[in-house]
Amino acid sequence: MKYAFKVAIHLTIVLAGFILAYALRRGLGPEWWLTNPQARLVIFWAVGYAALAGLLEAFFRIERTTWRYSSAREVIRLAQSTGLTSLFFLAAIFLSNRGISLPRSTLLLSWLLSLCGLVGVRLLWRLAFDRSLAMSLLLPGLIEPKTSARPLVIVGDASQADAFLRRHAAEGYADYRPIAIIGRDAGLRGQFLHGIPVTGIADEFEGALYEAARRTRSTQPLALLFLRDPVLELGLTSQQIGRLRAEGVQLLRLPSMAELKQKGAPALRELKLEEFLPRKPVSLDPAPIQQLVRGRRVLVTGAGGSIGSEICRQLVGFGCAHISLIDHSEFLLFEIEREIAALQQDGTRRALLCNVRDGARVQAVFEEERPDIVFHAAALKHVTLVEGNPGEGVLTNVKGTMHVVEASRACGAGQMVLISTDKAVDPTSIMGATKRIAESLLPRGSTDTRFCAVRFGNVLGSAGSVVPIFRKQIEQGGPVTVTDPNVQRYFMTIPEAVQLVLHATVLSAASPSEQPRKFTLEMGEPVKIIDLARQMIEIYGLKADRDIEIQITGLKPGEKMSEALIDEDEVVEPCMDFISEIVAEADGRDHRKAVDRLIATAEGAKPANVADKVLQTVAVIRGDDAGRGGKIERLAQA
Repeated sequence: MKYAFKVAIHLTIVLAGFILAYALRRGLGPEWWLTNPQARLVIFWAVGYAALAGLLEAFFRIERTTWRYSSAREVIRLAQSTGLTSLFFLAAIFLSNRGISLPRSTLLLSWLLSLCGLVGVRLLWRLAFDRSLAMSLLLPGLIEPKTSARPLVIVGDASQADAFLRRHAAEGYADYRPIAIIGRDAGLRGQFLHGIPVTGIADEFEGALYEAARRTRSTQPLALLFLRDPVLELGLTSQQIGRLRAEGVQLLRLPSMAELKQKGAPALRELKLEEFLPRKPVSLDPAPIQQLVRGRRVLVTGAGGSIGSEICRQLVGFGCAHISLIDHSEFLLFEIEREIAALQQDGTRRALLCNVRDGARVQAVFEEERPDIVFHAAALKHVTLVEGNPGEGVLTNVKGTMHVVEASRACGAGQMVLISTDKAVDPTSIMGATKRIAESLLPRGSTDTRFCAVRFGNVLGSAGSVVPIFRKQIEQGGPVTVTDPNVQRYFMTIPEAVQLVLHATVLSAASPSEQPRKFTLEMGEPVKIIDLARQMIEIYGLKADRDIEIQITGLKPGEKMSEALIDEDEVVEPCMDFISEIVAEADGRDHRKAVDRLIATAEGAKPANVADKVLQTVAVIRGDDAGRGGKIERLAQA
């Protein structure tokens, strides 16, 4: 509704409230207003009273709020505004003629009538949109919610439950019917919030859930909406989650800020399996990212991959003007282009088949697209496959990065961001070593393009990671394969990792330095892979070594027992929550010549020679000329 129209209604109610208050106080009938000359004075007062209310509205701006979502806060502000109107009018009329002919109680009545009228019009507006509220007022106790809606149990703080129930009442999520709340405050047990009973607290989860299930009349299984992290904050175990899943209970969460910005985002999202696994949750203000991205042209290489596709989703959600989707896989590019088409509200997009190894094609694409920001996520990342195909790893991860760096500078991009990995730290695999070399390709010295690399560990649910592998093995009845009982890795969900990548991009953009920057993402404590396997088995409602066997297969070529996020010759400083910057590292010399020789060797397709050249190149970059090769010497044996 237009602001001017709402203000007109506001002033009309205030004007009418003043006239009605005066009439009630004096006991006046309709004939008095038509015959008595003093009626003009009262109407003049009423107009002045309404004008004063208009000035106060310009200050309070109460009518800027949406009537459909009015709450107690708006009622308080209306009480303040109408109360001040009465007080200021009393002061004005007292200064003019001592207010001899105006009964003081008129202003009190005027305040009450105006407030009731303004609140009433909001209530009527809500009734017009909220059918369930309207029917409950017209036929209290006789209207039952639709049994086709799935019964919903809300789990979380009372304040969060209150906010959700208000939104539910206003928007009407037809698929779900709230029946109970499991809170965190024992004092609320047995009480009602918006007509929904608090059946228990999270510390007594199963008993409270049983009580909630007893109340429903639906034959459908329950849905649980977690307003807080079910594992880290509410303390649910993997066994409890497994039992819920086995009983067909739907496990839901609210969408994140980035998801809410996407076109057609559902009101509630089903929790993914990896979101129940132990990790350090990430939650940062998205405003700086939106400020950086909105209205810009962005280009993402590897747009069809796990990380690249999530970068695309979030960039579109933050309102980029144009997104260029680059991938060499026809199928993956087709899929992400379709998904972005469904999500994109404004702006344009273009999907381009391009292999980053093809320098001429990369240059042509960048010249056509003219991106402001480039995210280089294209890479070969599977350790074992790259170990067996070292030349391919060099050509994609090293030569491909070189092409993207050169094209970014040539087209005048403002920023280029390289997605790196913790396997680049003290690398023992060809994949990790090629990513370390790629990091070194970011140009130093004066340049119009800001370059940065963002290094992080494993992401839960990405293609080729242990989570989808374990999921498939469990669904097939096992066995679940683990390389070593002591192998451990850092983990983070894909959306969280991408959120941090975008925040690191903001930090790089704000830096006065023209030198490339290298960031690492703080990913909490590492997790043992065998523990992760056991938890996933339990989340499926099964028991490890009874229902599903765990087999130890031994480390694969190039694999480490554990990963690190910084090398032994690197110094880091924290930049913000979850992000640190490498501020000092070994300064190898003449590595560009070594890289050129490495690429030439890789193009010769002799794997043994490639592995040796990778070793030599990384040694130059890490300053290992004195023989401090360490674990990287294993590369020569590939």
